[in-house]
Amino acid sequence: MAIQPYHEAYMFLMKGLKELDFPGEAVPCDLVLTGDRAFPLAINSQGQVLMAASLYGLGRIVVLSHECYLATFPALVENALTWLMGDGSDNMSVGVHKHLHVVSDNLTKSSFQTKVVETFSNNLGVGVYVTDAYSVGEDPKDLVAFLKAGGGVLIGGQAWNWAAHHPKESTHLKFPGNKVSGVAGIYFSDNYGKVENLPVSPQVPFYWMTLKVGKDFQDDLEFLLKGISELNLQSESGLVASEILVHGPLAFPIGTTEDGRAFLAGAYYGKGRVVLISHEALLSVETMAPFWNNVIRWLDEGRTGVVGVVPKLSNTFNLIKDSGFNCAKTKFRKDLSVFVCTAYSDEHMKEIQDFVAEGGGLLIGGHAWHWAQTHSEQNPMTGFSGNKILNKMGLSLLETTIVEGFFKAPVTSQASKNSYHLYRLLRRTASHVIEGKRLTKSEEEGLKKLGSDCANYLQMKANDWYSYGLVVSTLTDILKKLGMPQVNEKNPVKNPMDHLLLSVGTEVLNVCPDPVALLPYLIKDKPLSPVVCNRKIRINANTAAKREWISTGLYLSPGMKTYMIIPAEFTKKVWKIQIGCQTDFLKADELKRAPRVHKIFPITSKRMQVWNLWGGLIYLVAPPNTQVKGVEVIVEKAVSAPYYKSGETTAGDWCSLRTAPAPWAELEFENIIITVPSEFVRGLNHLHELAALWDAIMRHIADLAAIAHKFPRKERIVTDVQISAGTMHAGYPVMGHTPTAAELVSVDIAKSKGLWGPIHELGHNQQRSCWEFPPHTTECTCNLWSVYVHEEVLGIKRAKAHQDLILTTRNQRAKEYVNGGRNLSSWHVWVALETYMQLQEKFGWDAFKKVFAAYHKMSNFPSENKEKMNLYAETFSQTVGMNLCTFFKSWGWPIDASTEEKLSNLPPWTDHPMVQYG
Repeated sequence: MAIQPYHEAYMFLMKGLKELDFPGEAVPCDLVLTGDRAFPLAINSQGQVLMAASLYGLGRIVVLSHECYLATFPALVENALTWLMGDGSDNMSVGVHKHLHVVSDNLTKSSFQTKVVETFSNNLGVGVYVTDAYSVGEDPKDLVAFLKAGGGVLIGGQAWNWAAHHPKESTHLKFPGNKVSGVAGIYFSDNYGKVENLPVSPQVPFYWMTLKVGKDFQDDLEFLLKGISELNLQSESGLVASEILVHGPLAFPIGTTEDGRAFLAGAYYGKGRVVLISHEALLSVETMAPFWNNVIRWLDEGRTGVVGVVPKLSNTFNLIKDSGFNCAKTKFRKDLSVFVCTAYSDEHMKEIQDFVAEGGGLLIGGHAWHWAQTHSEQNPMTGFSGNKILNKMGLSLLETTIVEGFFKAPVTSQASKNSYHLYRLLRRTASHVIEGKRLTKSEEEGLKKLGSDCANYLQMKANDWYSYGLVVSTLTDILKKLGMPQVNEKNPVKNPMDHLLLSVGTEVLNVCPDPVALLPYLIKDKPLSPVVCNRKIRINANTAAKREWISTGLYLSPGMKTYMIIPAEFTKKVWKIQIGCQTDFLKADELKRAPRVHKIFPITSKRMQVWNLWGGLIYLVAPPNTQVKGVEVIVEKAVSAPYYKSGETTAGDWCSLRTAPAPWAELEFENIIITVPSEFVRGLNHLHELAALWDAIMRHIADLAAIAHKFPRKERIVTDVQISAGTMHAGYPVMGHTPTAAELVSVDIAKSKGLWGPIHELGHNQQRSCWEFPPHTTECTCNLWSVYVHEEVLGIKRAKAHQDLILTTRNQRAKEYVNGGRNLSSWHVWVALETYMQLQEKFGWDAFKKVFAAYHKMSNFPSENKEKMNLYAETFSQTVGMNLCTFFKSWGWPIDASTEEKLSNLPPWTDHPMVQYG
């Protein structure tokens, strides 16, 4: 991994220095570092930062935690001045504030030309300005502009004395030095620093004790929550919010669910502030108006300036305006005091970040879960617009959701000190692991959430941030100390610490500077499998509107790396390489494998190195609407896997392939690919019989759905030791538990015991919203395919295929439904399926095929269940040439008079099965 920019800067600044002996008579303060460009120069044994540097705009700044250090460390000052001049600068002029004439005296023999001045001004013509933290003035806009434009600032001071004399003011915003250094993410705090003789590290020091929350937020919470007893996380139209990840040292939760997940949070950023709500609709909820009034005043900081609201938030604008604020409907403008916007655009990302850093207030609302669902192979931490703005501010929107409701406002005295924060709990965890300090019960319970949050945080992949590197370094130390649990079905993980280790292991390995050194702590038993070299894979793809995995028949062992030679045309489109077939993300309390075990690499070059901590089958992932034929990909080193492909693999080939050493096997048939542990295929003979069975199953699935026999994308089924939901679930791929593998690869089991679960899930994949009535039919209409395939392909009658389809059970269920008032709230799963079974038994399967075919020709479908049910009743009636209104009404369907009128010319179905129940 390339050396990070802050490492280079650190080595330049500390050049020639062996130690820093801090004098005892000067009491420094602890510096708080935030943002993406700040890094420490000196950290004491308590984890306190006594010297730091950063960049802002085109300029640079060095901050010392006491003004006397400007004289105590002349060699450091000379290094700092040279660095602050910037690369290639020929302006050696340094402006020095009059209170620091000793600095000017120390530089008399240097190459710098010093000017002792009363105060900073734009016409000084200097490259660097040196000042103490008390002499920058009340509103040092010119000095900040100088820094932003490329100037250098060297500043020293401490804030504990100022804070003692200004107990009711915010040190982070009001202390004079912070009005300059704060824009670059370095704050003088009111905490005393411990002085020591510190050796100079050859590289930027990473010390877990430096992880800390930067202030007590009790005053902020008291201001924001004044008069607020509960927070209304709901709107008239209903909503689903995102969870907020609070990770910056000056970020804090404001509103959380009962289990501690944040939906409302605030942060300090530079000289300004930000508040984030995880759904924009909540910005216009009238019952929240008193809270939003507090928020606007907190963000405005007494300026009584203009509150700009983006035009899309009309209701929010009206709510704020009606509360008496000076509002304007506008896109982003620099002259605003507070800007209110959604998280769905990054059009003015840099301007908004600078606006807040230089003192503005930002109120932003939005969620990331929908973006994540519609961009399934992209990273929401880096790709979602809101996070591009917010990550640097210490807040991020996650794809995990929070359902609406009312939540109690936190008790401010407790929330400020005890609320969950990634930095706080990670530091405590490191203290527990490295120093043996005991965690409290609540801290132990929080480790599972910490693991998930750290895994999300690491997805920012912000390797050029010191703060990110500090988290990576701390997690690396924890993993090396404890190792990662060697989880499997016989050794499941239950305790929170193991959850944490499993959650972060893969992600840390992906981003740490030395993955080779970390790997032995994560995978302790690496299997040695024979490899094949320079295997050529011929790729054929003709994708429709969806991405498609293309099997290679090759496998990578855990931690094993290989190179793949990729044709140039693959780099021109969004092709990917995927390692691993198990794509479910697990959130269970008990884990039989790590939460995430597959890895995806976007193809960016002709030669790609790929690997995965957990190993896995190698796939090419073709983007939608892509055609390639006979294109060759070379895998330089991999393990051969049992892989059968209809029409290509001969019986002789399979005899040798089925014993291939990889632990995963794939059977690719005409319209489906089945992936199972290799143990289930080692003894398989006569694969042509299994292929014929699955070909027949898939063709019948297509027949009932009224689609072509050749699927636009082959279905996939993967069995795994643990999946994310249920005994099986639909999707691409369909996921099932490992025992399902036996029935998937056995013709005898399929024809004797059936395949209800797998066909049920494949039926889910055929459901269409235009003829679905959720939640009633979600687990119902998919069973049409189960019944059809069992009867038409497997020769198993419905009553034998599933016990809930025994005739007496069916009749009793219908009778109970009628006696219960034919209430649609009870019309679901087997009750709802009975409606369809009665239609099938009267009109046959062809009627369903024709109905589904009719829907293929329609457009502009209604979205509400009532209208959709009327359309279905009309379509089915027209298809079979009989008025079915009475039948559907007997099941409680809300059939309109207009539908009855449309079908009045058709003969009615008067002897339908529901007649017997009255």
